[in-house]
Amino acid sequence: MNSNKTNPTVRLQSLDALRGFDMFWIISGEGIFHGFADVVMAKHALVRNPYNWQIATNNDLSFFERIIIGISNQLHHTPWNGFTFYDMIFPLFIFIAGVSMPYSFNNSLEKAGMNQTIGKRKIYRSLIKRTVLLIIFGMIVNGALQLNGYANTRFASVLSRIAISCFFAAIIFLNCKLRYQIIWFVGILLAYWAAMMLIPVPGFGAGVLSPEGNLEGYIDRILLPGKLHRVVYDPEGLFSNISAVCSALLGVFAGQFLRMNADKWNQLKKAVVLALAGLILVLAGWLWGFVFPINKNMWTSSFVLFAGGWSVLLLSFFYLIIDVAGYKKWSMPLVWVGCNSILIYMAAHGVVDFEHTSQFLFGGVINKTETIWHSSLLWIGVAVIQFAVLSFFYKKKWFLKV
Repeated sequence: MNSNKTNPTVRLQSLDALRGFDMFWIISGEGIFHGFADVVMAKHALVRNPYNWQIATNNDLSFFERIIIGISNQLHHTPWNGFTFYDMIFPLFIFIAGVSMPYSFNNSLEKAGMNQTIGKRKIYRSLIKRTVLLIIFGMIVNGALQLNGYANTRFASVLSRIAISCFFAAIIFLNCKLRYQIIWFVGILLAYWAAMMLIPVPGFGAGVLSPEGNLEGYIDRILLPGKLHRVVYDPEGLFSNISAVCSALLGVFAGQFLRMNADKWNQLKKAVVLALAGLILVLAGWLWGFVFPINKNMWTSSFVLFAGGWSVLLLSFFYLIIDVAGYKKWSMPLVWVGCNSILIYMAAHGVVDFEHTSQFLFGGVINKTETIWHSSLLWIGVAVIQFAVLSFFYKKKWFLKV
């Protein structure tokens, strides 16, 4: 682990806000905009494509209605190859976790002083604990407490991918200087590409990147315990955890750069450089996609670069507005979410029925409106409840630390 001059302990509000922005879309934001889209669809007799969930527009739509439909269309995963905003939410979260590593780990090592070995041991113990807990939490979100039997339990999960990818990225960061971290990053992406294209799958051969024929899905079928989320593969499967490590490493690189305290790298220059780096990554991922498709389900190397590039661009924008320009107050609701992201994720995905609570609290008012507005208003109620609770937790300094 290396370093030039670095900043002392500094918490980036932009990072917490970006994490909250990322989480907002999957806890209530998508429900709000899909509800608005339903209103537009009912008004103009539009239909949603059952294959890719996209809504075709027509010339009768106003500019505002087109914006609503456009956002709703982006809040669905692509069925296979391709990329939408919704495909970026997961890798963005992993990226953000990577950004925080240089801050948290270096602070821990600085507190340990000369005894770096003891400092690293504490970090390793914390990493192992966090990884195990997130894997268990992920299984709980998947319904493990329903006790439906081994064959009906899904062991892979969003939280397990976060845990595993961040664990190995942390190991690389803690034991390698920046040059070797970059070598690991490039090597992993190239090796994953080579494996997916060159290792044959029985019955399909090599380089078949279909749901049934790709190597990642084949490994899931023979090694991943329990049930697979998509029957023939799992989007959070075993093998694609390898390339997901690079999504976290991109965050590690960004975090180390932001933490630098060299005179030539003031905050404005850092924001500009991050934006340029993001554009380069987006372009590189797009170009690689011609030979190794951008695909979230397989977490392809091109997907890592493309999604990572957009993640860097978003970080540069939030950093510029919040930490450089100093416009912070507007971001506080997002900070409330970002500081308790794992808690609200678990709550929104099974532990708490926010829709029922919203109906209980606001159902009387909602029922006074036209039926086509009920879904969007219900989800606005969900968002109000979530932000209120998380604001209270933030003020009380109650955070779920994993």
